[in-house]
Amino acid sequence: MADIETAKPFSVLFVCLGNTCRSTMSEGILRHLVKARGLQDKWVIDSAGIADWHKGKPPDEFTVAMLERNGMMDGYHHRARQITKEDFAKFKYILGMDNYNIRCLQEIAPLQHSAKVSLLGQYEIDGEKQQIDDPYMADIEVFEEVYAKCLRCCQRFLDSQE
Repeated sequence: MADIETAKPFSVLFVCLGNTCRSTMSEGILRHLVKARGLQDKWVIDSAGIADWHKGKPPDEFTVAMLERNGMMDGYHHRARQITKEDFAKFKYILGMDNYNIRCLQEIAPLQHSAKVSLLGQYEIDGEKQQIDDPYMADIEVFEEVYAKCLRCCQRFLDSQE
């Protein structure tokens, strides 16, 4: 019998380097968008990092600030984790934030997997495969720019699934 998580038709894992800024921000945004559309029972949404530097830590304070400021922290609690080979079987989409993430994901991925690995930035408005730059250790203004880009991309990603 399939567990409830694998029975859901839609699944996405957001991946960045440390799982405290971009990927957690994107996870929080998409969770909010999915809930606003009443689709939360159809989605598995998570995030992970390439590296394990921040394993077990909460999101960056500016990531939390951006999500709170935009009403997207409702019930969202996350602790950083590192991606696993099992993630490539669990998730239909694995969306990295930059080309380095994608290269690492391609190296980590099992030879046979069904996950579609690509840049979240491919859902940017102009349709180009854009990177979402790492705001780690930057000021709040940089996080605002990253938030705006992640929001646009998550909206378009969700729209593409309906």
